[in-house]
Amino acid sequence: MSKSLFVVVLAASSLLANIGCATKKYVRNQVTPINNKIGELDEITSKNTKDIQEVNGKAEQGITAANAADQRAGAASESANQANQAAARVGTGLNSLQGTVENLDNFKPVANTTVQFGFNRATLTKQDQQALDEFAQQIGSQRHYVVTVQGFTDNVGSPEFNLQLSRRRAYAVIQYLAARHNVPPYRAYILGLGEDNPVAENKNSAGRAKNRRVDVQLLTNSLESASAQTGTTPQSSTTPPSSTTPHPQSDQQ
Repeated sequence: MSKSLFVVVLAASSLLANIGCATKKYVRNQVTPINNKIGELDEITSKNTKDIQEVNGKAEQGITAANAADQRAGAASESANQANQAAARVGTGLNSLQGTVENLDNFKPVANTTVQFGFNRATLTKQDQQALDEFAQQIGSQRHYVVTVQGFTDNVGSPEFNLQLSRRRAYAVIQYLAARHNVPPYRAYILGLGEDNPVAENKNSAGRAKNRRVDVQLLTNSLESASAQTGTTPQSSTTPPSSTTPHPQSDQQ
């Protein structure tokens, strides 16, 4: 009896073992595809995450580029505005210059004088100052005027040195007129022309003495002066300009 029981138990154990093996194989066959699917999903998820990160990175770059483009556009707009303002100022300046040039045609000479200088000198003597005092008397009654001051030299020395010397002589004259007779600097046109435009030949001392000079001329705007006067008659334009006689100085060569 115990032998039969043993056989039964053994048979049951064998059956259970076979059933367990079959169950494990079934489970394994069912689980393996699921695990494969899970692995595929992990790969897809990883790829999607990477793609999203790349898209985000490109989006941030696009936003940065757009901001930079906006800044450049703003700068370009500001530059365009500045250019338009500069063009407007240039246009205004050209109109003003055109008006000034046209206005200069209305200036007529009314007085002039010549101050002569010693050799290599740019200082005024008492005689020079007296000539300028007489000239300045013509300025007092004028409202719209300019004074042209042109300095010259003889041909002794280098052209560069003579150019500087002619300017010093012209500045000496206008400085005296400004200090002694209150002639505003903005009404003066000063030129140093060196040895150009001689009034005499430089072959002898007498001719060179005449060329060492400053020509001073007073010009007034007859139209503006006439329009500024109320209830008065403008001065006749046929009145000849007054002048003073040049004051030559001895040649110091």
